[in-house]
Amino acid sequence: MKRVTVHDVAAEAKVSLATVDRVLNGRQGVKATTIEKVTHAIEKIGFTRDTQAANLAKRRVYRICFLLPSGDNAFMQMLKQEAESAADIEVRNRTQIEIREIPPFDGPALIKALDAIEADQFTGVVFVASDAPHVKQAIERIVERGVIPITLVSDIPGSSRAHFVGIDNVAAGRTAASLLGRFVRPQTGKVAVVAGSMLLRDHVDRRFGFEQVMREEYPELTLLPVLEARDDNATTESLVNTLLTEHPDLLGIYNLGAAKRGLVAALKQHQLAGKVRIVAHDLTDDAREALCDGTFDAILNQDPPHQIRSAIRIIRALADGTSFLESQERIRIDIFLRDNLNT
Repeated sequence: MKRVTVHDVAAEAKVSLATVDRVLNGRQGVKATTIEKVTHAIEKIGFTRDTQAANLAKRRVYRICFLLPSGDNAFMQMLKQEAESAADIEVRNRTQIEIREIPPFDGPALIKALDAIEADQFTGVVFVASDAPHVKQAIERIVERGVIPITLVSDIPGSSRAHFVGIDNVAAGRTAASLLGRFVRPQTGKVAVVAGSMLLRDHVDRRFGFEQVMREEYPELTLLPVLEARDDNATTESLVNTLLTEHPDLLGIYNLGAAKRGLVAALKQHQLAGKVRIVAHDLTDDAREALCDGTFDAILNQDPPHQIRSAIRIIRALADGTSFLESQERIRIDIFLRDNLNT
């Protein structure tokens, strides 16, 4: 009598082999209706799992695709470099890494890239999410195909992504407000926010946390409407030039995205470097320089090597149906001032 295999289960349930594997191993990210279909197929055709074969399967090769934004965003380039370094190191852990670049702030391009990821190519995919309904649907489709989706830096809550690797962005925004408020006290005036795009959840959350603290603890400060510069240095320089011209009583700026060089250029053009207080994100080379010369007051940093390593470890754990240490994978918010820059 022919032995019933997982191929038979997949054919009966009309799902992929990867989906059957996820159900058998109790992994996250499979819809309840799909689990029911697979379970029904197992009972119907009398499938019995071969434990020895399952154990051998754990010697699998893990294939991970990183979808990272292209362009001159220094922090994203740091993430790309760390992923490239990990690709060389992780081979010894039977992990193959591929990096694909997509245009920044381009929802359709992200959707197209996600739809191109198949379970026979990759175990998991790591990507910077934009919070849009069509992106959520693309994540649903990738889960149905049996691929593990991990969001990086910017999350998309309410989706079927398996895990988010990044800082608590609301807490980051609150921290920025606490710092900036202390820096400008006891003066009364205006504070501005420069973002990349309010379609990115990390930027939305940072803005939300920042406004919470500003309104609760610094009511004497007027918060201006957010400026969206799409993390472009030329756009940032132009917007901040206009901002500084129209608001001579501006006391501080929270730069919650990238494009720090454009911000520095505008401040120096108006001879306001070191006079308008600045809190920004990510300890890139330009941020270090701006901290050292007093143009910036504080940098909130998230560790790129930790984020890349964490995403890889989490995908392997989820693929194997094993647990991982939440405390180890928590990405911290580090605060850098000129005083502790080299510690």
